[in-house]
Amino acid sequence: MKALTEIQLPGLKPNYRGKVRDVYRVDDNRLLIVATDRLSAFDVVFSQGIPEKGSILTSISNHWFSLLNFIPNHLLETNASRFPEPFRSYTDILQGRSVLTRRAERIDFECVVRGYLMGSAYKEYRAYGTVAGETVAPGMKLGEAFALPIFSPATKNDRGHDENISYAQFSQQLGEPLAGQLKELSLQIFAYASRRLAEKDLLLLDSKFEFGFIDGQVSLIDEVLTPDSSRFCFRDDWSRAMSRGENPPTSDKQILRDYLETTGWNKQPPAPQLPEKILQQTALQYKKMQEVILCLLPE
Repeated sequence: MKALTEIQLPGLKPNYRGKVRDVYRVDDNRLLIVATDRLSAFDVVFSQGIPEKGSILTSISNHWFSLLNFIPNHLLETNASRFPEPFRSYTDILQGRSVLTRRAERIDFECVVRGYLMGSAYKEYRAYGTVAGETVAPGMKLGEAFALPIFSPATKNDRGHDENISYAQFSQQLGEPLAGQLKELSLQIFAYASRRLAEKDLLLLDSKFEFGFIDGQVSLIDEVLTPDSSRFCFRDDWSRAMSRGENPPTSDKQILRDYLETTGWNKQPPAPQLPEKILQQTALQYKKMQEVILCLLPE
């Protein structure tokens, strides 16, 4: 199956094209968001994609939105046959990878929660002994759990690299009490997801969330708790890796990131070509997480 890195809807052009998603404005209050099979890493889009990736991410996000009933979200419709025209005419293309949403006033920060010392947090910790600008316990190892999850905001940059900032900077730019509300909501979502994933012996290492205002109310938007926005690791794999002093093998696109770290790529466009093996391994992780997450039932 071929990856759909470009979605063609004859006669229609997206109002906005992101790293992975194309966004069409339906009217003043609604958007149609289409998840392509495009692949991005280190905020750079690759020419290659992963077949069915858009559908997998959409199904995972939609399921989490249905479970996270303690916070409003942007979803209106997930069945393409019920989309408004002219989009309903393209049901064969849009079904499974598209959602009709409320239009939100996006809050331009990524709300990251970290339960374990991984990724850019580990790099900051090694350099400064801090995570998100806050001092944490000394002597921590890669992959080790924090005593409590850490809220680690980042500036959102659709065309370049996101930048981790401290909560003080986050609060200064957004103001209180909004900054505090976003922190509490992010930690609440992370705690709920961690507890539910533990039912499947899966650890949620970290995740990022995005919020916006809909009718003046803070709401969860974009994607949520997918392999693109989160790191997952099975508990037994994590335990074995930690006992050996190894990097925990995560079930997301970390395989891709780890490979790229060995290439000498400067993480600037253009992105390098990826071996087929890396693409296949990444695709397997996406499908594995889809199978696990879609088995979670409402409480």
